[in-house]
Amino acid sequence: MTKKLIILFSVFIISICYGKLLVPMDLTQTDHLKAYGIAYQALVANINVEWLLNYRGGSFLMNESPNIIKLCQLYGVRYEIISGGQEIEIRKIIEKENMDAVMLEKAPKIAVYMAPNQKPWDDAVRLALDYAKIPYDKIWDKDVLDGKLSKYDWLHLHHEDFTGQFGKFGAQYYDTDWYKQDVATNIAMAKSLGFNKVSKLKLAVIKKVQEYVGNGGMVFAMCSATDTPDIALAAEATDIVPQEFDGDPIDPGFIKKLDYSKCLAFENFTPVTAFAVYEHSDIDTYIESSTRGPNIYFSLFDFSAKYDPVPTMLVQDHVGLVKEFLGQNCGFRRDKIKKNVLILAEVSNTEEVKYIHGNFGKGTFTFLGGHDPEDYAHRIGDPPTNLELHKNSPGYRLILNNVLFPAAQKKPLKT
Repeated sequence: MTKKLIILFSVFIISICYGKLLVPMDLTQTDHLKAYGIAYQALVANINVEWLLNYRGGSFLMNESPNIIKLCQLYGVRYEIISGGQEIEIRKIIEKENMDAVMLEKAPKIAVYMAPNQKPWDDAVRLALDYAKIPYDKIWDKDVLDGKLSKYDWLHLHHEDFTGQFGKFGAQYYDTDWYKQDVATNIAMAKSLGFNKVSKLKLAVIKKVQEYVGNGGMVFAMCSATDTPDIALAAEATDIVPQEFDGDPIDPGFIKKLDYSKCLAFENFTPVTAFAVYEHSDIDTYIESSTRGPNIYFSLFDFSAKYDPVPTMLVQDHVGLVKEFLGQNCGFRRDKIKKNVLILAEVSNTEEVKYIHGNFGKGTFTFLGGHDPEDYAHRIGDPPTNLELHKNSPGYRLILNNVLFPAAQKKPLKT
């Protein structure tokens, strides 16, 4: 008997004894987002879960469990109970096609970096986690500097400004209560931790985050938390912060002092140092992105599931095109991305790269441009997106792919 036949026979015997539950992730799924919560809760309950990459939109297969079935029914998630024969047929398809089955090992411990003061906007990742009922801890600057990142498998950053310029909102929102509170909270935190500037504190924080990644941590960032970390790292030896933000002038020779070798994802960029300009650097494609308007889609790349499972996991979706959405950082200019960084999605025939992934030390970083996948231009003060109205959002699926990514057995990325 061949090895392949032995495996299929073993699967058949196990299926007869235990049965399997399939959570399809194609267009038949009633709630794609809560389906990730089902997979997470199964892992919490020590139930084996396989992520069937490229099979029906990246479906989940697990041992049948009355508790998980009840959760599916409670969450409104579509599931199928499959026979041993059906499982064998699925595995035959996976073996033959550009598909793979990846075992999810454990429920990842998740941290979301966020300030304690209420901001007048929402974090799409927190919305996704809350909707899918996936637990997470909130951490901020002191927690990071105290070494607490080591407790977590996955860290999310969203709308933060790690250059210490308070999001560059000063010119427009300087007289609003929320902006004044944000500035005061950050200045107080910097002083309490022994830093004379917020920019110095944020640099120390992002260096700790970089160390966390180097030691095996996984970071997922959106919006301004994608490019401001590298801007801060590159500018460590100079001052790019306008006097209106930190009380002293910009270093006139800052351009020559930028060190891109310290950056995670980007290089050869130029910071925007004008106080009144709502932009951090020329990495961002905001002008072009906003000019094209809302009826634009970005394309997810197609990877080999068997040879490149990591990027394949990150792009699992029930569609290949996802509607564009803006943010303080909308996307990444192609010529500013380091050559060793993998492109996961782009706006075709443009310079805009929307979604990237890379390795640093033992860990990884994944950046998705834009602020909210179901709100084309989410403005300050806009109400939060109601995910009950977007249960099958392709853009929010990209976020939740990243949440489960740390749980998966990894194979080396082919280069």
